Amino acid sequence: MTVAFVLGGGGVRGATEVGMLRALLEAGIAPELVVGTSIGAINGAAVAQDPTLDVVERLEHAWASPTANAVYGESIYRQMRRLAQSRTHLNDPDALRGLIAQMLGADTRFEDLAVPLAVCAASIERASEHWFDTGPVVDAVLASASVPAALPPMRIGDEHFIDGGMVNSIPLGEAVARGATTIYVLQVGRIDEPLHPPRHPADVARVSFEIARRHRFQRERADVPAHVELHVLPYGGKQPGDERLGAYRRLDRTHARIEAARAATAEYLVRLEARA
Repeated sequence: MTVAFVLGGGGVRGATEVGMLRALLEAGIAPELVVGTSIGAINGAAVAQDPTLDVVERLEHAWASPTANAVYGESIYRQMRRLAQSRTHLNDPDALRGLIAQMLGADTRFEDLAVPLAVCAASIERASEHWFDTGPVVDAVLASASVPAALPPMRIGDEHFIDGGMVNSIPLGEAVARGATTIYVLQVGRIDEPLHPPRHPADVARVSFEIARRHRFQRERADVPAHVELHVLPYGGKQPGDERLGAYRRLDRTHARIEAARAATAEYLVRLEARA
């Protein structure tokens, strides 16, 4: 049996995955394989390096740090000034690189991790997904989390990479392909929220993106082989203000997200054990 944690994308909502990790590790469930995309690549790299409860403390500290605020919570004025200068992106990639390096160590390689890790990014030149599982971790994770318009493409070798969520937001199928037989999906809740026809210009982009990011997961979920045990963990529900366009920048609900996801996942695992 191979236990895999699959960590999906979702920006600041990725704090929910920290709560899920706490519940899983407190229940004695540790990964033997970690697969991640975007913010899930960041959280996933941390747990692959240290698959113990200690990693939860590190992640909670990182999510609440000034460095995280520099990545996600920068003022609109500073973002717009950077966009005017760069013409391509709103945020400073050095801030995210610093956060990842602080968590993992600047020189850490995939080969150094306690648990095998694979992270997904989208190659611009090949217009396809790319999986990193060897070499420097920080560059690969930064590539996986380089949200278009928020951050510039990440150059590695002769290719440029953007956020893995563009091609594989919740990489369930990759975990199956890599031999996982028990899979826990850590997701930020969007797949549980209903979609409705757009009524405003902002809705058009949001609904279109949600369809693009969800359809592959739904297909891969339907195709999971019978011998694979799949658990899509509950995220604990929406937080106030999640429906707003600027919600992707809000870090003030971080601890609430973590606790809601921890409680919901812990309850799920208790029910699972009772059925077993």
